[in-house]
Parts: sequence; structure tokens; C-alpha cells
Amino acid sequence: MIGLYIILGIFGFGLIWFIGTYNGLVRMRNTCDESWSDVDTELKRRYDLIPNLVETVKGYAAHERDLFERVTRARNTAAANHGTPQSQANDENALVREMKQLFAVVENYPNLKANEHFLKLMNELSTTEDRIARARRFYNANVRDLANRIEVFPSNMVAGMFGFAKREFFEIEDHTMRLAPTVNLN
Repeated sequence: MIGLYIILGIFGFGLIWFIGTYNGLVRMRNTCDESWSDVDTELKRRYDLIPNLVETVKGYAAHERDLFERVTRARNTAAANHGTPQSQANDENALVREMKQLFAVVENYPNLKANEHFLKLMNELSTTEDRIARARRFYNANVRDLANRIEVFPSNMVAGMFGFAKREFFEIEDHTMRLAPTVNLN
């Protein structure tokens, strides 16, 4: 009789472990989805700010039409991307490059740098860049945790049985692009 209880106890413990592991993987997958949604929300906030910034700068630097068009195209491409984190990161890289060129043009216009509307937009953009960085770090941490659970024994057996897959990190290719765009207002 004791042997039967031991076998039932082992089976019960295994079943509880199996259910707990499966539920933990589901929670981690859902947390990754939620954290990617947070990144997406912050990116959309940035996309909404950029046209206002471009219009403000246009009034001062009308001859830079090609640059404004490139910034607008890069913004539209990035805003329309609803693909993987890697494809989103590629579009973000292009947008950041164009924004850096826009900020370089701004340096040539001291009156623009003192414009109250421009300063407010720059402050909003800076705040948004900080929020994007935080959301990206949170997302990448969740992706790392999910990958660890999927790869580590024995939870990898449950992950494999139910098709849990690793997620892509949201990474920017050039380390200098990891910094928020800034403008020197001196």
C-alpha cells in the first residue's frame, strides 16, 4: 500500500510540476506580447511627434526639402511596420539616421533653437526616446526570460511539446544609434 502512495505522490508531483511549468511559459509569452505592445505604443508616440517637428523646422530651413521628405518617408515606413522586432528595428535605424541629419540642420538656425514650440517638441521627443528605451529594455528582458525557460531543462520538454518559441530581441545595430537624438542648444 505504501508503494502505491509513493507512486501516486510522484505522479501527483509530476503533474503539478507539468501544469506549473506550462502556465509559467504561457505567462511569460503573454508578458512578452504585452511588453512588445508597450514598445509599439511608445514608437507610435514618436511617430506622432515627428511631423510636428518637421513642420516647425521647415519654416526656418525651407531649402532642406529633400531632408524633410526623407525624414517623412522614414517615419511613414517605420510607422507602417507591424512585423517582427528585427524588421521594426531596421526601420527604426533608418528613421534615427534621418532624424540625426535633421538635428544637424537645426544647429544652423539659432532662432529655431530658441523657438518655444520647437523646444517643447524637442522636450516631448526626448521624453519619448527615454520611454522607448525603457520599454525596449523591459521587452528584451522578458524575451531573455522566456528564452531561458524554453531552453533550460526540464522546462524545455514542456516548451517543446506545446510549441513555445523564442522571440526576437528588439536591437539597434549601431551602438551610437542607441542614444536618443539630441540637439545642443548652446
